[in-house]
Amino acid sequence: MTTRTETQTVVPKWRDWRSWGRRITRAWRRSLRFRTLVITVTLTALTILVALVWMSLAIQNDLYESRAAQVQDSAKRATQAAQTTFDAAVIEGDVAALQVLMDEVRREILSRQAGTPMVAVFRIDDEPSSIAPQGFEGGGLTSSMITPALQRSVQLTGDRQWWQSIALPDGAGGATPGIIVGQQLLLPEAGAYELYFAYDLASEQQTLQFVQVTLWIVGIALLVLIGGISLFVLRSVTVPIAQAAETSAKLASGDLGVRLPVRGEDEFATLGRSFNAMADSIESQIKELAELSLVQQRFVSDVSHELRTPLTTIRLAADMINDQRDEFDPTTARAAELLHAQVQRFELLLGDLLEISRYDAGSVQLELEPTSLAHLAEDVIESMRQLAEQHGTDVRLVAPGGYSPVDMDPRRVRRIVRNLLGNAIEHGEGRPIVITVDSDQRAVALGVRDFGLGMTPADTERVFDRFWRADPSRRRTIGGTGLGLSIALGDARLHGGTLAVWSAPGGGTNFVLTLPRRQGDVLGSASPIDVEPRDGGPTMEDLGLTQPILLPEREGTS
Repeated sequence: MTTRTETQTVVPKWRDWRSWGRRITRAWRRSLRFRTLVITVTLTALTILVALVWMSLAIQNDLYESRAAQVQDSAKRATQAAQTTFDAAVIEGDVAALQVLMDEVRREILSRQAGTPMVAVFRIDDEPSSIAPQGFEGGGLTSSMITPALQRSVQLTGDRQWWQSIALPDGAGGATPGIIVGQQLLLPEAGAYELYFAYDLASEQQTLQFVQVTLWIVGIALLVLIGGISLFVLRSVTVPIAQAAETSAKLASGDLGVRLPVRGEDEFATLGRSFNAMADSIESQIKELAELSLVQQRFVSDVSHELRTPLTTIRLAADMINDQRDEFDPTTARAAELLHAQVQRFELLLGDLLEISRYDAGSVQLELEPTSLAHLAEDVIESMRQLAEQHGTDVRLVAPGGYSPVDMDPRRVRRIVRNLLGNAIEHGEGRPIVITVDSDQRAVALGVRDFGLGMTPADTERVFDRFWRADPSRRRTIGGTGLGLSIALGDARLHGGTLAVWSAPGGGTNFVLTLPRRQGDVLGSASPIDVEPRDGGPTMEDLGLTQPILLPEREGTS
């Protein structure tokens, strides 16, 4: 049996060009060193580019202007020498002598003193003459290279020199830059002639190219050098900053033992010492607070446990006295009723304190059971129906969803719903209360909405604080301990859920409990029930005093 193994080539991430944009964007956002280096190199490159362009143009202009002045001076000297020779000659109508003089001037004066073999002479007057010698073209300079504008300028002025930039053929099918200079030349007994000199600027062009290449090489070398220096400097600056950021993150995550390394006596060393001193202070204070919290938790737990035995005895005695209050006089009977009520409230407070101490100690565990949140809400409403009727409050249940069983601790969730409904009855001013149960694919939710006085935003932020009351002057009719909402929030978080609140003065209050369908799932910001009522939703006047919606009978329950 033959087994074939297939191998797959893994391409490095840096070779995948499609990810470069994303990686560069991420580095730009997250790396101070990369961002500073890019900005420094970019600005340096722009500066060097501007300097190189300016220097190249300046050198080019200087070379061209100096060469143009030089060729004009050479052409002027050659023209003056030729004109002096012609002026000193005695022709006396001798055609051959004039032609010999023209050839001698061309050979001995024009080419040598002008410094260029490209010379051309043309007769200006078109009238036939028996004595005037023919013009000539030499060194590759032809009449086609001379522009009409330059010819016209030379013909119209007698003693003035004119010049123009042209492209000279290089013999290989290309062209090189050049300058052509023109001026009139007077021959004895023959009249005026056009005299032109052409100068090749190939050597200047090569010099300019060499200078430009040198400038670009120097510019690129400077850019690389400045980039390397910037990287070195930035590394020496950003490495301590990165260490400080990493150490701060570890300190914030709870690792109180991390410290910054301190080297030298510069500003970073001062920062390191200050940071370490701050970390020492924070560690010391957190340890003190932790020890104090442990002492407080142990104290609350021990006191609560120690109070249970005498409280049980007091409760039994209070129940016995309360049962026989009809045999007492009115004052003693009222005292017995108050004693019985306060002992019951003290027992509730003691139970809540024990629950809070368990939360603080982290010893709370869930007893999960598949439970329908809609049916649980129905049971709570039924158990608190008599209390609602005593306050003249109509409780409605609206449950479009939430019937499917979800793993939860029914005792704790029932305690949350009882607490929310009790607060709604307490502060609902006798107006209707709507309990909504709904669900989606990820979560189930329960909302308790009353239309009472509501709370201000400042009160809403503190509603889950321990022993906090929105209006301490208000009389409690149910008798809470001030720990109910704090315990409810802890129960919700223990399930991995949330307990949110919305309230507005005069608009009532809405609490929304959201639980995940599966334990361990992370809930998003959305909930099957909106915490803040939407515009156009039901108002207190629209609800009226209707009967609660009855749910279908549950199967398999007694």
